[in-house]
Parts: sequence; structure tokens; C-alpha cells
Amino acid sequence: MSVTVKICGLSTPEALDAALDAGADMVGFVFFPPSPRHLTFEMARALGRRVRGRAQKVALTVDAEDALLEGIVEALQPDLLQLHGKESPERAGELKARFGLPLMKAIAVGTTADLQNISVFTTNFDRLLFDAIAPGEATRPGGLGASFDWRLLQSLESGLPWMLSGGLNPDNVMEALRITHARGVDVSSGVERAPGEKDPDKIRAFVRMVRAVEDHLHASAITSLA
Repeated sequence: MSVTVKICGLSTPEALDAALDAGADMVGFVFFPPSPRHLTFEMARALGRRVRGRAQKVALTVDAEDALLEGIVEALQPDLLQLHGKESPERAGELKARFGLPLMKAIAVGTTADLQNISVFTTNFDRLLFDAIAPGEATRPGGLGASFDWRLLQSLESGLPWMLSGGLNPDNVMEALRITHARGVDVSSGVERAPGEKDPDKIRAFVRMVRAVEDHLHASAITSLA
């Protein structure tokens, strides 16, 4: 089983290089002013050039207007747009027509009820991301370092490729993968030393743990065929 690793909220060359050198498949950049990981277009342009095709570039936005998205696409030249707000399939269709980029929709999960209508997102979206519900006092979406009950995803039939997010870190990602069998994981605050400040050692440890799961599953598959 191959697992896609996304390191999100990267804002410095040091952190980006750590993610790339560790072998992350996706590197995420945040364009949302309330976030401590928010980037200006100038910062995004410099970091985007640094990627040099070594990973997919993901731009995270929250209910962004077209003008902002145009600036993001011009500066970062992302491979994928991650929509973390209340964007509908209709809005996704508009964005696809305008920018021609794959779209990932973030869905907040707290109970099974939050997963009952996800089939609506199979229209115009290309991938889903399951995250924890933001606390009531939060000023931005996402789990903000909190996780949800991963067992809710055990029998999931999403209709689209999906990733797991929310409260992941180097210490629990192996357990998260064991429970959910997710084919992709997304981490941000779980590899930080302070809000918005990435820890290169934690980034490397996170990717290493995910690859260890891959190696174990690969070895198990070979054994079962022997």
C-alpha cells in the first residue's frame, strides 16, 4: 500500500526543504490571513520555485474569491487547490472551468452524521480530506491539532480518493493508518515546535513513520503470496 504524505502549512525554505528531502509527496501552502501559516504572494512565489517538481504543490484556501485565487495560481502555480471552507460542488465546477486544476475538499468530521452526505462531493471534486471539527471559539477551520474518532472511516465508501488529517503527528500516524487504512495523510501542527513554526526533525520523523507502515504492508503482502 502506497501512502501519499502531505506536509501542510510550510512557510520557510528550511521547512520546505525538510519536507522535500524527507520524501513528502505533497507540500501545502496556506492562503488565509487568520492562520499563522498564511503566505503572501511574494513568499509563495519564492517557495514554489524551490519545489522544482519534487512534490505536488497544494494551495489551501477558505471560501476564496476569484481574484485571490488568480493571484495564488499566478504566484505559486499549484498542482492542486485545497478548499477548506463551505465551497459547494457548484462552486467547484466554476473553479475547474476557470483554473483547470484538480480540487480537494476538506470535510470536518465529528460523528457518522458528517459522513452521510459526502457523495455530493463526487461531483467536480477530485479528492477528499477528512479533518476534525474546529472548536467553537476557533477563527479558522480545521481540527487545529485535534483528532476525531478514526474508526468512523473504517467502512467508508467515499467514491473518491481521500486523505486523513486532524491531530496527526509522528507518534500516532502509524496507529491512524492501522485503523483507517488511509491512502493519504496530511499533517501541519503535528510537525511544529510552535504555531506556524515547523520542526524539520518532526517532519522527517513523520514521513519516516509513514514509510515504515508501507514497508510493513509490502512485506506482509509478499509473505502472503509466498
